[in-house]
Amino acid sequence: MSSRTDEQKIIQLFADGDRALIGADVSELQRIYADDYIQADEFGQATTKADLLRKLTSGALRFVSMTSKGRQFRFVSENFAIVHGSEEDEIEQGGARSHVNYLYMDVVIKRDGRWQIVASQLVKRRGETGVTADR
Repeated sequence: MSSRTDEQKIIQLFADGDRALIGADVSELQRIYADDYIQADEFGQATTKADLLRKLTSGALRFVSMTSKGRQFRFVSENFAIVHGSEEDEIEQGGARSHVNYLYMDVVIKRDGRWQIVASQLVKRRGETGVTADR
C-alpha cells in the first residue's frame, strides 16, 4: 500500500516539524501543516494552524527542546497515514518554563504529491500535571 519512499518522506516530515517548532520557522511550518490543520488537546480545545503560527511568532509559545519517542506510522491508503508517538518537550509559555509529556496521534495526508499533517490529538501522559503544548 505504501512505498519505502513515502515512509521516508513521513519520517523526514516529522523530523523537519520538530526542528521547525523549536526554531519557530514559519515557512517550514507552512509547508508541514496543512492549511486546514486542527489539533485537539486533552481538554477538547481546538487549535488551528493559524493559532499555532500566531503563538510562535508572537513569542506566546516557545519550544526550548523536543524529544520524540516511539514514533510509529501506519498507512491506511497510499495517500493517508496515521502516526502515533510520544513527546517530552520543554516549553516557555506565559513567561514560565515547563516540561510537558504527552502521547499524540497525527493524521498525515498526501496532497498534490506531498505529505502534510492535517490533524493531531494530544493526550497528557498519566501522572502528568501542568501545561500542555500546542504543536
